[in-house]
Amino acid sequence: MTLKTYRLPFLLLQVCLLLVLSGCYSFTGTNISPEVKSISISNFNNASGQGPANLQQIVTEDFKDYFQRNTSLRVLPQAGDLQIQGQIMSYTFSPAAIQRPDAPAGGTVGLDQAGANRLTIVVQISYTDTKVPTNNFDQSFSSFYDFPPSKDINQISRADLNIILDRLIYNVFTKTVANW
Repeated sequence: MTLKTYRLPFLLLQVCLLLVLSGCYSFTGTNISPEVKSISISNFNNASGQGPANLQQIVTEDFKDYFQRNTSLRVLPQAGDLQIQGQIMSYTFSPAAIQRPDAPAGGTVGLDQAGANRLTIVVQISYTDTKVPTNNFDQSFSSFYDFPPSKDINQISRADLNIILDRLIYNVFTKTVANW
């Protein structure tokens, strides 16, 4: 046989393999069944009572944007094939990396001080998969970011908040539609 006779079967095999894999796996890392067409993400509640006044809106919109960008699912206001309901349980700013300063020559050791400040956000997620109920779960997810000790909670910017939310949303995303 010549090289040309091997090309056609090899090409057909590649096309078949691509069609089989594209049925339930996308190249964004998701593993969504072909019958799942939509997702609904309810407005998050802020049970912590902390954070910026618009924290609920920021979290809700960031979740919707992430799922819209990284899947082919339509985002519906309610009754999606996949459903996410969430609540912000904690928004805490606390000292991290406690350090004890060196004592001056002949002096006593100073008080412990924070080497960094940590902002931690915890959300409770209730996930419903109407097509495969065994995928349903109710679980908390948390993410944090450390800031220099000179930065206080009033200096947290939207960009700083994005670092934490991106990690948080990624963890929920992988648990819900990537099945990692």
